[in-house]
Amino acid sequence: MSATQDWLAEQFEAHRSHLQGVAYRMLGSLSEAEDAVQESWFRLSRKDTTDLKNLGGWLTTVVSRVCLDMLRTRKARREEALEGYLIEAIVSDEAQGNPEQEALMAESVGLAMLVVLGNLNPAERVTFVLHDIFTMPFTEIAPIVGKSEMATRQLASRARRRVHGDVSHLNPDLSRQRELVDAFLSAAYAGDFDTLITTLDPDVVLRDDRQIEAVRVIRGAAALAKHVSGRAKAAQVALVNGSIGVIAAPQGKLLYVLQFTLKNGKISEVDLISDSARIRKLDLSIFPS
Repeated sequence: MSATQDWLAEQFEAHRSHLQGVAYRMLGSLSEAEDAVQESWFRLSRKDTTDLKNLGGWLTTVVSRVCLDMLRTRKARREEALEGYLIEAIVSDEAQGNPEQEALMAESVGLAMLVVLGNLNPAERVTFVLHDIFTMPFTEIAPIVGKSEMATRQLASRARRRVHGDVSHLNPDLSRQRELVDAFLSAAYAGDFDTLITTLDPDVVLRDDRQIEAVRVIRGAAALAKHVSGRAKAAQVALVNGSIGVIAAPQGKLLYVLQFTLKNGKISEVDLISDSARIRKLDLSIFPS
């Protein structure tokens, strides 16, 4: 390797973490993000860098274009195969490659955020990630997605509405409701049976579409608390159809959604939805900060 190649490799490594962060948010898969970053290195190693003044910006542009192509290929492949919403819902440790690192990346981005980003079309997702997360100006994003600056702004606006929901119609009691659901999740995660009971209406009902008909419904606070105690390890509060809900997505791979009905400051109904057809009909968005 020449001295120039050595210098390029050193500079590339200095940008690797940033590039992986960009690619992971765009792709939602650590292995695919690593592939995209590696492809950006291949392109850099073959490029004449004599007049390259902003290496970081160039690499971000390249990895974004690679990710956009990967997202479009993925979308086309899914449509051709008529595969469901939960195509990557359950992936073995072997397929994940590095499940611990994937879990750390998912936690750092936010499980609900990864799921909601997955609802965007490729151009929306790339635009949202670059502008709203990494503050890249629209003048630089437009050539990446092949749109005018005006059209790129519209992409970002549309993506933002889908990610954050329509805040103008949110229930004013949402923050108080979140406190209750957060307490429920924390107690479930910790296996704190007594605290779980305090969050539940005595006649609470859980409907779980993963179960056979005979055991699909659980009734009563004690029965539900026993059922969920020690669980909810990969669950995060989100908005489901504009109301308080939960997304369960280990390593950012959606498994199910919880919808809650609250009554008199207690959880009175819980609907667990894992069926892909039902999930596609839900409006999932990030809880406002």
